Parts: sequence; structure tokens; C-alpha cells
Amino acid sequence: MAGAMTGLGEQVVRRRTGDKWSCMLIGKLGEGPKHFNELRRSVHGISQRILTLTLRGLERDGMIRRMASPHRVDYELTELGRGLLAQLLTLRAWAANHDPAIRAAREQFDERQRRLRETSTAGSTGRSLLSSLR
Repeated sequence: MAGAMTGLGEQVVRRRTGDKWSCMLIGKLGEGPKHFNELRRSVHGISQRILTLTLRGLERDGMIRRMASPHRVDYELTELGRGLLAQLLTLRAWAANHDPAIRAAREQFDERQRRLRETSTAGSTGRSLLSSLR
């Protein structure tokens, strides 16, 4: 992974894993085929337009299959989609396992930043006092 991502597959991975709606829909479809309205109800906050656009993009990328019948439209993961789901679940497990370390790193960073602000504020106050005495 030393070079920049340039292949189409790499672009799809970056776009899909960076999009919360794609990740959520892939996760829901990992439970089995779902009707369009079932997906809309189960993914909190997604609009019908965004759901439609995201499903269309996932279908175009080969991650899902759209199955239309006269009265309903269902979606299911393809083999590619199941492969991506497995990687997303691995990434989610990594995040859960490393949550304490990430929290500790953030706390340490925030503490260093707080100390730097205090130091720079104290230094500028001292300088302004000295300049007013001149």
C-alpha cells in the first residue's frame, strides 16, 4: 500500500467505505434480501432520494443485485458485496478492539494542546505587561 490508489476497484473501495450510507446498506443487506421500503425504514435518517442514488451506485459497482417484480423491488448482496461486507466487519472489529487506545491518544493530544494554549496565553500576557511598562 505504498503507492497511491489508482485502480477502479480501489476507487470503488474508497468511495464505498467512506460513505456511511453505502456501509449501512451493505450491512443491512448482509442480513438477507430486503425490500426498498424495508431498507428505507431500517436506515435511520436516509432520504428516499439518497437511498435510491446509493442503491443505484452499489448496483453499478456490482455490490448489490436489484430484483424487480410487478409490485415490489428487492435488493440483495452479490458475491462482491459479500466480500466487501466481510472487510467492513473486520474493520469494525478492529475499531472496537482499538477504541481504548484511540480514546487515550485523543486525550493525550488534547492535553498537549491545552498545555500549549496555556503556555502561549501566559507568554503573551507577560509580553503585553512588559510592553505596557515601557
